[in-house]
Amino acid sequence: MSNLLEMRGIIKQYPGVLALDKVSIDLKPGEVHCLIGENGAGKSTLMKILSGAEKKDEGEILIDGKTTEYNSPFESRELGISIIYQDFKLVPELSAAANIFLGIEKKDFLFLNKKEMNVKAGETISQLGEDIDVTVPIYMLSTAERQIIEIARSIVSKVKILAMDEPTAPLTNKEINKLFEVIRKLKSDGVGVIYISHRLEEIFEIGDRVSVLRDGRLIHSAEMKDVDKDQLIKLMVGRELAKEYPLNKAVKGKETLKVENLSSEKLNDVSFSLKKGEVLGIAGLVGAGRSELVRAVFGADKITSGSIRIDDMEVKITSPQEAIKSGIALLTEDRNLLGLFMNLSIRENISVSSLGDMLSGFFIDKQKETAEAERQFELLRIKAPSIETSVEALSGGNRQKVVLARWLETNSDILIFDEPTAGIDVGVKYEIYTLINYLAEEGKAVIVISSELPELIGISDRILVMCEGRITGILTHEEATQEKVLNLATRFSSKVKHAG
Repeated sequence: MSNLLEMRGIIKQYPGVLALDKVSIDLKPGEVHCLIGENGAGKSTLMKILSGAEKKDEGEILIDGKTTEYNSPFESRELGISIIYQDFKLVPELSAAANIFLGIEKKDFLFLNKKEMNVKAGETISQLGEDIDVTVPIYMLSTAERQIIEIARSIVSKVKILAMDEPTAPLTNKEINKLFEVIRKLKSDGVGVIYISHRLEEIFEIGDRVSVLRDGRLIHSAEMKDVDKDQLIKLMVGRELAKEYPLNKAVKGKETLKVENLSSEKLNDVSFSLKKGEVLGIAGLVGAGRSELVRAVFGADKITSGSIRIDDMEVKITSPQEAIKSGIALLTEDRNLLGLFMNLSIRENISVSSLGDMLSGFFIDKQKETAEAERQFELLRIKAPSIETSVEALSGGNRQKVVLARWLETNSDILIFDEPTAGIDVGVKYEIYTLINYLAEEGKAVIVISSELPELIGISDRILVMCEGRITGILTHEEATQEKVLNLATRFSSKVKHAG
């Protein structure tokens, strides 16, 4: 079978960084070719070149066996190439149909033919086995529905090559299964799919072939049937990870946080405690109230009743600023939107929450700010040319490290991680787990929310399980199993909607 796509000897260099070093991959019709590697390995850069958003420095791209040159996403789309990124390229205020036909609108003379676009958009979505009202604006759709709109947009452009970058990161298990059905439908229609994911279990379910990138180089390509998870991890990180979850040796100290009868718009009479040196996991299905609980403790959501005590003293926390003064830090789930200033440098992002400690008179002590940023840069092994690199240029895992570095600078005693490893590769995940253990060993108290149950069970001393805004049980590390957690997570719910 001839190849739909060949990327041969692709080289891409940025100032101080060789992002791609003679990378070659190919794609056959009706194939799912998985592309994996650590953050910063070059996966996204390769896809940007494929999309026309970035220019290669050397190498060639062949479509259907013919060398092809193009210089923009519009030109690549004309060739049947479509890329679906983690952050969807949709216009929130426009309807689903308008987004599907954006740039290729149906017209009657000078006017848009909205009726024809609505009909064809609906038909395209039906082909994917979905039922979405295409007349509603994008902002009213769920994440899974938005993803279907992106795929439908590709189909109406007569897609031949579809690349998907971490498509399941924001989805529930049920939504992931539906997405896989859509991908299999595309395969049967002869579409070639490049599938990028850090979730190795997924690629064994949906992939036909896998290629591993490391430090901008192609390390290995193989049929899925010829490799296993341990081999892929070793190829990705260049070393064997002795255990997926490092051992937590922290000694548990006295109680530092006590939440009693906490209620809010989304919470109902929640009580729990946390000790110094402890890692407390929070589990639950989508909508269980996990993020709402930590947002309430952090002062980001209004509390209607209940109390919070820190080191046996009641505190009134009505804003994140008061939480920070009380020694609480929250690493948000959406690090791009809520955790980072994308246009600022690594140095500026690290120091922004602790500028009060950087002052010399009325001015920031640049020398101290730089020294502290360099210390965190080295401690967390952030991959970038320097601390002056823009955060926008970093991979997902390195952005997460910058957020973490900022909160470490505040020297908080209670650290809350909301989905700390979402969209992050196994090597950086291990570093995050190791750092969480280090913080616990230093006497910090840590709360972790995660939708990955094996992760939560692997790193937590106790797991607090929530359902519909209430706590349904707390399990010790020794007691916790996926079955027990899920049973508690569905105690009040007739609709089981897995969080991942």
